[in-house]
Amino acid sequence: MKLLAIESSCDETAAALVEDGRIILKNEVVSQIPVHERYGGVVPEIASRCHIEAIEPLVERALGGIVPDAIAVTYAPGLIGALLVGVNYAKALAFALDRPLIPVHHLRGHVASNYLCHPDLKPPFTALIASGGHSHIVRVNSYTDYEILGKTRDDAAGEAFDKSARILGLGYPGGPKIQKAAEGGNPNAIVFPQVHFKDAPYDFSFSGVKTAVVNYAHTAKQRGEEINAPDLAASFTKAVCEVLTEKSVLAAKNTTGRLVLAGGVSANRDLRALMESECKREGIELYLPRPDLCGDNAAMIGAQGYYEYLAGNVAKSDLNAYATMPVDAPTF
Repeated sequence: MKLLAIESSCDETAAALVEDGRIILKNEVVSQIPVHERYGGVVPEIASRCHIEAIEPLVERALGGIVPDAIAVTYAPGLIGALLVGVNYAKALAFALDRPLIPVHHLRGHVASNYLCHPDLKPPFTALIASGGHSHIVRVNSYTDYEILGKTRDDAAGEAFDKSARILGLGYPGGPKIQKAAEGGNPNAIVFPQVHFKDAPYDFSFSGVKTAVVNYAHTAKQRGEEINAPDLAASFTKAVCEVLTEKSVLAAKNTTGRLVLAGGVSANRDLRALMESECKREGIELYLPRPDLCGDNAAMIGAQGYYEYLAGNVAKSDLNAYATMPVDAPTF
């Protein structure tokens, strides 16, 4: 089954052709980073206009003259205007080609990026989904049955990376900028907070470490002291990666014995190295997506869309987009 997938939830317009949920035939992405970096973050209205300009030629490149068997599209969560561009285009194309329309949850798509990298991977498994807007630990019981074990109570890990990068004047997007700045830095130079909850061992909180970075920078400025950017970036990264790893490995150990990483933050080299070390020590099977599939892309939507289709999750012409939606919510 060849499935056309469309992704437009934030600042990447993406289209892909995926076969049987496991094989990437085409994967096209147009990034808006050069447009938004001048503002220090994504401007929703500009993102929507950029999606409108990019989507048609992008889909044509992804299809390459092939008529797909079905069309999958990200319908939640994300920037509502951006989502609507993809959803409405997919609806029109599905109607014109008389093909099934498959709605896909963006976070399930991130998890599904691992199906494209690991042909042997099948549920059940435990997954950490860490991105700019979300930090979840979930148990994936089946391809379409998700159970939330823990999540952030405030800021997401990726949001903390973006904010810390702005404080250091590194620009947008924060994750790659912080990773580069941390090279050669001392991760033990500054002790930043790591939050734990007695009643919810798998929950996260990153507002404290974000605020600690802000306070550290402001205090140094008031004292006329120069900030050692590599040390600050490395120490911040250590604090975030350690808490992500500790909670995720614990959840995997107590549930499925297998851990999958997903989302933009999973591209971080320090996080991947720490996860590999801790999972090996605890006897946990670890699955990592390729770095090029960690960020937003349509191939992951095509992978998850295939399994949504097999589960009977096919939309009608009144499909809408939603800015928020729990990852464990029924498709309809």
